[in-house]
Amino acid sequence: MLLGKKRRIGRKVDEISSGEKLKLTEKIEDKDLLLYLGLTNDANPLYVQHDYASRTSFERPIVPTIMLNGIITSAISKYLPGPGSHVIEQHLSYPKQVYHYETIEVLFAVIRVELEQNAVTLKVEAIDEAEDTVITGTVVVMPPKMEDNLTSHAMENF
Repeated sequence: MLLGKKRRIGRKVDEISSGEKLKLTEKIEDKDLLLYLGLTNDANPLYVQHDYASRTSFERPIVPTIMLNGIITSAISKYLPGPGSHVIEQHLSYPKQVYHYETIEVLFAVIRVELEQNAVTLKVEAIDEAEDTVITGTVVVMPPKMEDNLTSHAMENF
């Protein structure tokens, strides 16, 4: 954390338009899987054991869906709407598994902007290297909204 440095805040709801898009590419690396497994203590053999996974219909270890959710929420926090945003609802499905070391392309599209509710609905779709859909759904996000009150200046460093 960098104390004393003011951080950039994402765009407010009135700065976002329906139809905006964001595309990003993510490669699933060992370090990402190990960090997830270490943080969650999730020892599902389907995620880590090649010998176990080879005896399933998946044939090799797959990426936990919650890690894929992390890619989505990270993109929302970084880019659309950006820092200070908060996911308040999500409806996602995973029609095809993602394997270790695969690269996925994630497309976000703003499909609804609700000024009064301070909410933005994003359509999310991800495809793998074979161009098969691996994630599809929607996420509702609350863009950053700073309350202007007497103590707001005391928090300028955050």
